Amino acid sequence: MSDAIKHECGIALIRLLKPLSYYQEKYGTPYYGINKLYLLMEKQHNRGQDGAGIATIKFDVKPGNRYISRYRAMGSTAVADIFEYVQKKFAAVQKAHPIESKETQWLKDNVSFTGEVLLGHLRYGTHGKNSVESCHPFLRQNNWMTRNLVVAGNFNMTNVDELLQQLYDLGQHPKEQADTVTVLEKIGHFLDDENQELFDQFKKDGYSNMEISAQIGKNLDVAKILTRSAKTWDGGYTIAGIMGHGDAFVMRDPAGIRPAFYYQDDEVLVVASERPVIQTAFNIPLGAVKEIKPGHALIAKKDGTITEEMFRQPEVQKSCSFERIYFSRGSDADIYQERKTLGKLLCPQVLSAINNDIKNTVFSFIPNTAEVSYYGMMEGMNKYVRDYQKEILLNRDEKISDNELNDILSIHPRFEKLNIKDAKLRTFITQDADRNDMVQHVYDTTYGIVKDHTDTIVAIDDSIVRGTTLKQSILTILDRLNPKKIVVVSSAPQIRYPDCYGIDMSRMGEFVAFEAAINLLRRKGLAHIIEEVYQKCVASIAKPKDEIENYVKAIYEPFTYEEVSEEISNIVRPVNLKAELKVIFQTLDNLHTACPDHLGDWYFSGDYPTPGGNKVVNRAYMNWVEGKNVRAYFSN
Repeated sequence: MSDAIKHECGIALIRLLKPLSYYQEKYGTPYYGINKLYLLMEKQHNRGQDGAGIATIKFDVKPGNRYISRYRAMGSTAVADIFEYVQKKFAAVQKAHPIESKETQWLKDNVSFTGEVLLGHLRYGTHGKNSVESCHPFLRQNNWMTRNLVVAGNFNMTNVDELLQQLYDLGQHPKEQADTVTVLEKIGHFLDDENQELFDQFKKDGYSNMEISAQIGKNLDVAKILTRSAKTWDGGYTIAGIMGHGDAFVMRDPAGIRPAFYYQDDEVLVVASERPVIQTAFNIPLGAVKEIKPGHALIAKKDGTITEEMFRQPEVQKSCSFERIYFSRGSDADIYQERKTLGKLLCPQVLSAINNDIKNTVFSFIPNTAEVSYYGMMEGMNKYVRDYQKEILLNRDEKISDNELNDILSIHPRFEKLNIKDAKLRTFITQDADRNDMVQHVYDTTYGIVKDHTDTIVAIDDSIVRGTTLKQSILTILDRLNPKKIVVVSSAPQIRYPDCYGIDMSRMGEFVAFEAAINLLRRKGLAHIIEEVYQKCVASIAKPKDEIENYVKAIYEPFTYEEVSEEISNIVRPVNLKAELKVIFQTLDNLHTACPDHLGDWYFSGDYPTPGGNKVVNRAYMNWVEGKNVRAYFSN
């Protein structure tokens, strides 16, 4: 993606289903669990550059001994920093206790991070604060083992203000306004309730307090706790949690917005945000990995019983299509094919833009995540050429000469790598004029390929959010090759609306498509619509959220898709660009054709899967009109 955006976090949960000694005997290491957790997190590094954290819980630890371990770190090297910290602890123990450290029970009794349940999190912060305290997992502590709670997740709630008020009404006093706090405290509240109900029940039955503690652990109804906790949540979420005694869960929102995959055998239960990382870490086939169903929680009881239970009624599934276009690793078998299909489906629009002039067109891509879509475009263009050649040769009546045959058979698309991102270059200069000049050099280009003032360059990107990098860098660099025309192709549709479920796209003014629509309204004498939409948004504040509509759709309604694309071309066009410029976007229909099982498209269509989404988009529009450069929701 040319415009980098922050997005969904990643989770990894491992539940070892055998005694620790089993892994020592079979795999030759007592650190099997922590090693696998490292692999799961490192393979999901794409999902978190701001920080990371891990937590482990040991089973059946005697009172007075530590059974929860947690460590968090900041920055893009957080995963490496965390596991270096853990490794140093292990190395020190091995040096000081060379014999004892080979015994799994001794390790469990004396060394942290040697538990049966392991939880990892990678963070992309969508909240203003970015400190180690903001990194998951979060810990809610209590002297009662079954009241301890560790939580980490990939989520944003749209109704944090409402959820906070519910906590206030319960008599709580949360320390900050963030959805991580509300989720932790909400689950914690009903965990406390369940503990108290069970305590009262077993006390009445004559059990001693020590006996009751064990009975509570056996009888905690995790699904009931999650059902009560999530009753009023509005958002997209995959949330993992561990209770202090060892019960664990991973829950997924009713619309299936955020992803969650799992694998289970007789040795291990593993959950992650992406499927291929499980395949790689555990060397298992594609079909062995399953998805947690929307509105369901995968629950692993301390006794090893694993169930998938519904905690909220599933809704129409609206899994995030941006996962398929950009966020998730392209090594997933389905995502790879979907991205190729996105590129292939763009071919008719591209051929129209270049007047079918394959001979004088160079096809390329904007590094690096658009590469797979580029392969799909290559397949589509090669098919077009083959069909064209076949049509001429099969339908020609007269005999073809050798020269004509050579000319026809020599037609082939020209695929080249024109853009190369200089990962080492940092635009550290703060003065705008100097910084803009430096930004132009973030990308390098390949010279000697494009024919001066003859060739058209077609460059595919996976999506265009702000268009800033196109204008300040990529187009200027491509123009130095002296093409006749530049066609920028987005494998995603126009991003028109904010996301409120985990992607850091929350301000209307950030979207070049919105800027284009506003320009068109003003130019065509329709500026009154801007104020009318604002007044509708203001009036909606007093309405119940279930009655609120996305009033911002009216901003785009007067114009065709192509009109907005043409205005985007004008906006991103650098002042001194010599070549003709055209920007093409994927259509919504083609997106759904390519990704039929991931129909979440609210950032493109404005059709939000939860009522809170409409509330957020209207608030984002109000913020834009009022000149407030803030998010329209609280977040983690």
